[in-house]
Amino acid sequence: MHELSLCRSLIRQASRVAAEHGAPRIRCVSVRIGPLSGVEVELMREAFPLASRDTPAEGARLEIATSPVRVHCPRCGQEAEARVNDLTCPRCGHWQTRLTGGDELLLVSVDLASPSTEFPVPSSP
Repeated sequence: MHELSLCRSLIRQASRVAAEHGAPRIRCVSVRIGPLSGVEVELMREAFPLASRDTPAEGARLEIATSPVRVHCPRCGQEAEARVNDLTCPRCGHWQTRLTGGDELLLVSVDLASPSTEFPVPSSP
């Protein structure tokens, strides 16, 4: 299951962001996944809690947004959504299109816990 190694990589990136900002914990990791990325979304959801164990992301939410397959047609200049198994231009039917989206796995955002909310200071008696 390569989704586990992908999750570990995302958590390493998110942990670097947390360290740069002095955050003790990560609350949420948001990613965007295209249908041609080779990533199984449900396996990613299952792997995330395992990969985040004993890291600043332990207990964090994983938010996954999907993106459509997009192609650009050099013949008619159209950029449009396409089907996963049919990358021809939906406007003119040309088959030599260029893929412009749908194959990505992107770390979109990392929601961090601030140090003040993580470790409240008790008030003086």
